[in-house]
Amino acid sequence: MRAAPFDASDLRVIAFDVFGTVVDWHSGISAEVAQALPGVDGASFALAWRAGYQPAMKAVMERIAAGEGGFTLLDELHLSMLDHVLQDFGLSDRLDMAARRHLSRAWHRLPAWPDAVEGLTRLKRKFTICTLSNGNIGLLTEMAKRAGLPWDCVLSAEVFKAYKPDPRTYLGVAGVFDATPGQVMLAAAHHDDLAAARVCGLKTAYIERPFEHGRAQPKDVSPNPENSLHARDIGELADLLGC
Repeated sequence: MRAAPFDASDLRVIAFDVFGTVVDWHSGISAEVAQALPGVDGASFALAWRAGYQPAMKAVMERIAAGEGGFTLLDELHLSMLDHVLQDFGLSDRLDMAARRHLSRAWHRLPAWPDAVEGLTRLKRKFTICTLSNGNIGLLTEMAKRAGLPWDCVLSAEVFKAYKPDPRTYLGVAGVFDATPGQVMLAAAHHDDLAAARVCGLKTAYIERPFEHGRAQPKDVSPNPENSLHARDIGELADLLGC
């Protein structure tokens, strides 16, 4: 579904949000939690773990702004967040440190949405495609290798030492490819991410992921006319862009 008439003639780079947009974090984490912690509601645990994501990143950036620390990789935040969720669920004694570290790396092993690999492969024939994720480079690279994601380049908050929605991340993509912001598109399943990218002058494409938080909690995927494009999935985005 096209949100508005769109001219892609100057588009060079499509940067993708990853968690929720390209990979299915909820089902992946739920399955690994159920395996590591038999009897635990993996779906609820996954939601609680993900809920710590934004507060953890905000706390890091506040510490950096106050001169009290450096940039922290998402792998480290995931492990710290896992400790808190285990405590909240009364499960702190169920996993030793080695098991916690293995479970925290479940974020490296997330499955791609069914349309992702084929859709990205089609887009790659015409555009440069890359990640723009708050995940760290090692995480995103291992994820891509495991899931077969055909990125031309892996870009991360780690590169820019800032998490989205900091403008340094969106403008950083343009800088890496010596492009203007208007020659870059962000594709994401999250309207707040896309809104921040538009402020920086990027084109934006919304990807519907109604079951990002699981089938029990479908989310509203209504179009926002401010986005350049609106697509059911990455395959439809390729259709809209003539790939």
